Amino acid sequence: MKNLVRAAKILLIVLFCSACQQKQEVAKQPNILFAIADDASWKHWGAYGCNWVKTPGFDRVAQNGILFNRAYTPNAKCAPSRACILTGRSSWQLEEAANHSPFFPSKYKTYAEALGEHGYWVGSVAKGWAPGDPGKLNGKMRQLTGPKFDEFKTTPPAKAISDNDYARNFEAFLEARPEGQPFCFWYGSTEPHRAYEFEAGIKYGNKQTSDVDEVPAFWPDVDSIRTDMLDYAFEIEYFDSHLQKMLKKLEEIGELENTLVIVTADNGMPFPRIKGQVYEYSNHLPLAIMWPKGIKNPGRVVDDFVNFIDFTPTYLELAGITPEQAGMQSVTGTSLTDIFNSEKEGTVNPKRDFVLVGKERHDVGRPNDQGYPVRGLIKDDFLYLHNFKPDRWPLGNPETGYLNCDGSPTKTYILDTRRHKGEIKYWQLNFGKRDAEELYNIKTDPFCLNNLADKTEFSARKDEMSAEMNNRLEQQNDPRITGSGDIFDNYEYAGAVQNYYNRFIAGEKVKAGWINESDYDADLIEK
Repeated sequence: MKNLVRAAKILLIVLFCSACQQKQEVAKQPNILFAIADDASWKHWGAYGCNWVKTPGFDRVAQNGILFNRAYTPNAKCAPSRACILTGRSSWQLEEAANHSPFFPSKYKTYAEALGEHGYWVGSVAKGWAPGDPGKLNGKMRQLTGPKFDEFKTTPPAKAISDNDYARNFEAFLEARPEGQPFCFWYGSTEPHRAYEFEAGIKYGNKQTSDVDEVPAFWPDVDSIRTDMLDYAFEIEYFDSHLQKMLKKLEEIGELENTLVIVTADNGMPFPRIKGQVYEYSNHLPLAIMWPKGIKNPGRVVDDFVNFIDFTPTYLELAGITPEQAGMQSVTGTSLTDIFNSEKEGTVNPKRDFVLVGKERHDVGRPNDQGYPVRGLIKDDFLYLHNFKPDRWPLGNPETGYLNCDGSPTKTYILDTRRHKGEIKYWQLNFGKRDAEELYNIKTDPFCLNNLADKTEFSARKDEMSAEMNNRLEQQNDPRITGSGDIFDNYEYAGAVQNYYNRFIAGEKVKAGWINESDYDADLIEK
């Protein structure tokens, strides 16, 4: 009898300890703070050596975590890039969501929706997934990045900067959180998206045009473009200022230690030849990740290729759920925990040696709302691109204002030099048609100016990269590779300027608010 009692006590102790361990494991689920700037290239952050953009918040995350040298989005435009982040799938695997301003397919649940169903307190501020129509769930608009916390406003330091008090709204989110519940928060500023107050960087940021250490070689080096770059820098700094406040708040309440902080941007800077294109400055983005409790050997710099589709599987693994349990479609990306758990710098996982990139329809502005389909492979130090429809204008037709390029002083200057001075060099680089194949050494030619695709000495590399790209895309069932790529042009556009080109040519006054009246090049209409 005594033995039975003793055995029963032991069993109770084991069960109690097991229950305690399970509670501890639940408690170990990290919080998640995902901070995403709206249109910012990778080089323009202090941790990457940039002196004319001050980003102490981003730098803090990098210094206390990991700075990634090779982070890429598959698709360098707001909506498709964010769709990749939210689903863990490449944009060409997302049906309508491969396009900009689409109707988001109901079959693709996001990580935010999934975590909200599995014990996380989920929320977001300002820009989540956009632009487009997220659809409805149970009669209510889907909240793809979580319920919105946008109540508190502030006085912005310049015109066109949002009055959303991002940091205070994050505090409101934390205040509303049930005690002890892990959280997942999306900080989506609208900076440095256009428009800008011209000379804001000079007037309010105490900057000078001489501060800019490098103007990309595909633009003229003139004061108006340098000023435009300083205004962009001023808005990155504003994004970073709210990040600093959020980190401070987490520190004050004792939550920073177990919070996974990811800081990045959705696509490259909103300038010609970058945002919405498929070049090095388009898809290569900043990335710093900090998790004091979970990242080994913080302060590292990692050179592995990291893809935006890697975020979702990371979150799910750390939350202890699979995509199947979450009710999500299969995930293509790979969790980043192999890098977190390593102490290595440089190359951590040799298998992370490539990324696939591409695009379909971004902003409209071509006949019948056609896109400009591209697929590419980045591997070693080379970028290979296949432009499937080189007869089309890559940034949209000239007569409709090159709609896939935001209006800006930089855009205006380049267009005016062709019109008034007959200079076509910069116009061709930024707005002209392109070859069917492009190949660049992005280590020696990061601006992608010297196309090596037709060079005999690079023919073997081009063929190898083309074959590998096609093989990998076929494995992902990319319709553009499997023979039904035109389906992307047939998906309905959710924006107000649907069928823009045909309506414009027919004489209708169609307003596209993101370009300037001077952007239209009527003299280049093709007969």
